[in-house]
Order: sequence, then C-alpha cells, then structure tokens
Amino acid sequence: WLPKLLNRELIATYAQTEMGHGTNLRALETTATYDPSTEQFILNTPTITATKWWPGALGKSVNYAVVIAQLWTNGKCYGPHPFWVQLRDLETHRSLPGITLGDIGPKLGTPSNDNGFLRFENYRIPRRHMLMKHAKVLPSGEYVPPLHAKVGYTSMMYVRSMMIYGHAIYLAQAATIAIRYSCIRRQGEIKPGAGEVKVLDYKTQQYRLLPVLAHVYAIAFTGLYINQLYHTVIGDINAGDVSLLADLHSLGSGLKALTSWQITRGVEQCRLACGGHGYSDASGLPSIYTMVAGSLTYEGENIVMLLQTARSLMKVAAECSCVTDSIEKMKVNEGKMKNPITGYIFRKPTGSSKINEYSNVLDYLAAFEHNSRRLILSAFDYIQQQKKLGRSAEEAWNEAGVHLCHASKAHTQTFMVRIFIETIPKIEDIAVRHVMEDILWLYLTYELVHSSVGLLEEGFLSSHQMSIIRKKLFASLAKIRPNSVALVDSFDFTDRELRSVLGRKDGQVYENLLEWAKKSPLNEHDVLPFHEKYLGSAMREARKKREEMSKL
Repeated sequence: WLPKLLNRELIATYAQTEMGHGTNLRALETTATYDPSTEQFILNTPTITATKWWPGALGKSVNYAVVIAQLWTNGKCYGPHPFWVQLRDLETHRSLPGITLGDIGPKLGTPSNDNGFLRFENYRIPRRHMLMKHAKVLPSGEYVPPLHAKVGYTSMMYVRSMMIYGHAIYLAQAATIAIRYSCIRRQGEIKPGAGEVKVLDYKTQQYRLLPVLAHVYAIAFTGLYINQLYHTVIGDINAGDVSLLADLHSLGSGLKALTSWQITRGVEQCRLACGGHGYSDASGLPSIYTMVAGSLTYEGENIVMLLQTARSLMKVAAECSCVTDSIEKMKVNEGKMKNPITGYIFRKPTGSSKINEYSNVLDYLAAFEHNSRRLILSAFDYIQQQKKLGRSAEEAWNEAGVHLCHASKAHTQTFMVRIFIETIPKIEDIAVRHVMEDILWLYLTYELVHSSVGLLEEGFLSSHQMSIIRKKLFASLAKIRPNSVALVDSFDFTDRELRSVLGRKDGQVYENLLEWAKKSPLNEHDVLPFHEKYLGSAMREARKKREEMSKL
C-alpha cells in the first residue's frame, strides 16, 4: 500500500471520530468482527451514532481509509484497532457495495475540505487489512496483544506533536500581520503637535501584541522538543522500552489543549488590534481564525484532553511522598525527580519565592513549578476528601473536574516554560540570543502575572514581588518594541503565504486595500440587477406615492 500511496495511486484518510463519540475512544461503536472461516473482518455500523463523522477528505476525495473499529474475535471485544479499508472503486470512484459515505456540509472554516461521513453494512475486508504492527489476530482468531496498552495511540501522539508546531505557524502569521500593520497605522498624538504616532508605540498595543509574539516562540520550541521526544519514545518502544510512553501521551494531551487555546486567543487579539480593518477578509485574519478555531475540538476536545493529562498527574501525586520524612521514600523520590516531565513534583516545596530585582530565570521557573505542584497535590487531596464523604471514584473525579483542569494547565505551562528556558542557551548567535532573552523575559513575566492569584493567596509571592514582576514585564515590552518588525520578518512568510493586505512586506497597505476592494465581484458592474428588481422599483414607487400625496 505504501508505494501506491507515495505514488498517488491511492488517497486515504483517518476515520476515527464518530457522530456520537470523539475523544472517548473506548466508546466507539463501529465493529470489526473476525470470521475465521474466511479469514475476513466484517465491518458494521450498528447505530446512527456509530457513523464515522468529520474525517477530512472522506466525503468525495479519498478511496481508502484507516478505520478505527472495535475488534471482536472469538466472541470477545478487544477494544479499538486500526483497519485498512477500501471505500471506492479505483476506476469509477463510486462507493463500494456495503458502504455509504458523503460530505457532512458547511462548517465554520476550511470550506474546501470535504469532511465526510461513513457507514458500513456487513462490509468484508481481508484479515491482513488489520494494521498489525503492535496487536495481531492470527488466522485462527487468536488475539496477540501489544507490548503496552497505549502503544496503539502512537499515531495519535504523532499528530498532536505535529499540531503543536503547526499552532506556532498560524500564530506567527497572525502576529506578523498585526505587528506590521501596527507600524503602518498612525492614530492620535502622544506628544501634542508631534503628529500621529504608530499604534505599536502605544503601550496598550504592545501589551496586546508582543506577548502573542512571545507565545509563538514558546509554542514553536515546545513543538520541536515534543516532536524529538516522540521519535525518541518510538525508538525506545521498538527496543522494548515503554517507560516514557504514558508520560508522552499525557503531556501531548495537555499541550494540545493549552496551545490551541493560546493560539485562538492570540489570533483574535491580533484581529482586534487591527481595528475595523481586522474584520475584513483583506486582513487575512478571519481566515486564520476559522482555521485555528477548529483546533479547540479536533484531535480531542480540550477539556477532555486536560482531564487525560490530569489522570496521569493524579497517579504521580499518589506516588509523591515529598512531605514525608521517611528516608526510604525520599530515596524513591530522588529517582523520580530525574523524570524530565514530572520530576519537579517530587521536589520538596519552598515556603516563598526568591524572586527579586536581580533574579535569574530559574527563580521564575521555580514559581511556575511551585504553582503546578500546589494545584496537582491540591486536586489529589480534594479527590481523597470526596471519597471520604462516601462518593465513588468516578463521582469524586467528576466533583474535582475543575481542580483537575487547573492542575493540568499549570503542569503543561510549566513544561513550556522549562523548554523555553533550556532552548535559549543553545542559540549560537550572541546578538540573536540577547533578543530572544528579552522575549523569554516577556513570556515569563506575562505568564506569571496571569498565574499569580493562587501564589498570592497562599503567600508564596508577595505584593512587592508582583510589583517587581510587572516592572520587568513592561521593561521587556520596551526592549522588544524596536525589534518587533525584524522578529516577525524573521519568520520569512511571503505575501502569498500571508494572503493579507494589512501584513504586506512592502508596507503599502492603504493603496492595496483600495485595489483589493475594487476587485470585489460586486464592483464588476456599476448597477447590479437586484437594484432594478427590488430597491429601484421600491424607491420609484415611494416617490410616485409622495408625488401623488403632494397633489392632494
């Protein structure tokens, strides 16, 4: 199959999500029942809600799909597994007997993508069309399980790892448009008589846009790291080591949620920062927004993603014994501290932050780690309290849902902070490194200000320290402002890629905005047919009535 796919003889999609179930894979309803007499799987869609729904290009474009279905063999269900399924005739492109599929209709964005639906009725495929790299079904129907229960999720983990860096690209495009335009647009005076100033010279505009720029780098660095970690884990799995698999799955879920929220808010801020012109398609920002808005739900609804991360964190919290004086347990903790993702949770917390006017980035990292550790252990304690009140494990989990989401967000944010800090020293060009240090400081201070409520409540941060952090934040804005255009230019987007009149590299915004408007299809004719048919006749009739009334 792979040579044919690479040669473009076959076009395929990934059919997992169903009308009634998306993120909850275990509840998928499509079935693949093994028939040992023919060595075939029989695919069925038993209910309306089992209809495959949303796969990209499924509606009219593809002829094959990787279908996720509940595997049944020897009378037992072994959960969701992937199957390679032909959907359409390779010559006529008509859907095959036993298959019903089509397009699901208009949606918020990506109108060119024919997201589709798919149903099966006793549709048979060969046994070897089950993808058997990890789990297998032998000709007899015997099931051979994978090395690890979550090893089948690796393709989903790969998609999420790629999504994170892709999020940075979209946000970089929006930041490029808004920052460039903010250096063209002039409005109001700061010094009377000095003339109108560029809107990016207003501190409010800097506070709005430059943190978005900082988020671009934070998300991009994290995306690159996660992609490298994914390939490392895959190599470990092939060598029989699955120790980091659960951590990667948990972290990927949290990062997918946090970064998609950040880019959606960031793109919207960029649009708003462009004023009325940001509402026009000419800005390019509405199309970017509709692209990124889908990321809040596809590849996993964000709240569910945070709860997946939380489930892993609660296991870590149960193991955490940093509050005990037991020497044996502290030795166990020393080993767990080496985990690159959750190790900080096992460190003994400090009572207050060391942040002062001369602090380095590690003091700020310690604040993020403290906040995350506090929320994780607090959520764990809350669940235990709910159980003591007589609630079941599921009920306690539901009651703690909001606490768990806060903990997952903080943990994921802490990871992004650590990756950003570790990346900067690796930049070889000293001048570039200095500029990126300014970006890092903006990111640290901006995020800590927006995460400070709990830290202030418990006394970990003082009001004086918050004053220092805010002062550092505004100092970072002032340092970055002169380099802001150069920073977005470094992304090297072409005008064709941005598709934005406001974000043009040559800065000729207003001339091209007028030309863009002139090219509207409505301007091909001075008077449109609807005028004569509706408005024109209505106005003539109104004038006629007025003239008749005036004669009375």
